[in-house]
Amino acid sequence: MGGNHTQTEFILLGITDSPYAQTPLFLLFLLIYIVTLVGNFSIITLVRVSPSLHTPMYFFLTHFAFTDICYSTVISPRMLADLLSEDKTISFTGCMMQFLSFTFFGSAECHLLAMMAYDRHVAICQPLLYVTIISSRVCWQLVASSYLFAFLSAIIYTWCVFGGSLCGPNCINHFFCDIIPVLKLMCSDTHISEMVIFALITINAVCASAVIFLSYISIIRTVLRMGSAQSRARASHTCASHLTAVALFFGSAFFMYLQRPSSHRTLDKLASIFYSVVTPMLNPFIYSLRNKEVKLALVRCGRRFLNGWQHRRVLSSRT
Repeated sequence: MGGNHTQTEFILLGITDSPYAQTPLFLLFLLIYIVTLVGNFSIITLVRVSPSLHTPMYFFLTHFAFTDICYSTVISPRMLADLLSEDKTISFTGCMMQFLSFTFFGSAECHLLAMMAYDRHVAICQPLLYVTIISSRVCWQLVASSYLFAFLSAIIYTWCVFGGSLCGPNCINHFFCDIIPVLKLMCSDTHISEMVIFALITINAVCASAVIFLSYISIIRTVLRMGSAQSRARASHTCASHLTAVALFFGSAFFMYLQRPSSHRTLDKLASIFYSVVTPMLNPFIYSLRNKEVKLALVRCGRRFLNGWQHRRVLSSRT
């Protein structure tokens, strides 16, 4: 993949060039990355070991947590290394693969959020048909289609960004290989590439947003028709976590990509940090702290672990 390029490596300028800020930022982002891994792996493990969570809703959530782990891992380790290293070079192939992986997992998250909204729509609006409509086979088909569309989108994005002539300066004014900073290094005309990228981002975002919007329109209508206040509260509560994750993901993504290239690079970097580093850390808290089923499963697992530990301790003391 790639056109006539003469660059064999790039230099990532990073978040800041201040030596006094690099160590505190390294410690901060290292903590965020560790919390991201622990939180999302905990969600995946909890769903797998808790029979009460073996439902389509949490099946989608495990894949969402998996993409969060991968999404963050594509960006954070390289960013952390650059904060402490004087050598911030990245090869052309490494830059292209980072971009391909980033766009793949980012697009997959976009589609998974839409699938999760559809799942909530069926659960609330058609509860009697839920098991039939959202069967195990359908769950796998929906997840597979999300990954497939994400992969095809990532291939097109990568071709548009790296398919031209990269013979200009090799300094990327960013902390990872993102669309706008790399396109600025193109020698050839990028107008067509920018139009294709903008159109594809718009199609992906609008289609996913449309599924989410229409799903929640139906959910709101159904909730308003419920006679019991307790039923309305329970239905609203199950959607609150998902809506929060949607607002975080789409809000930061729309700000970053559905706008003209900005001259305020600091603001763009802050937005990139939020959606690529901070949001994957927040999602496990959103789905655990605001979800009674997850909290109950966590308590049960904690009790089983504590009982098992006490049992082993008693046995060891007897021997």
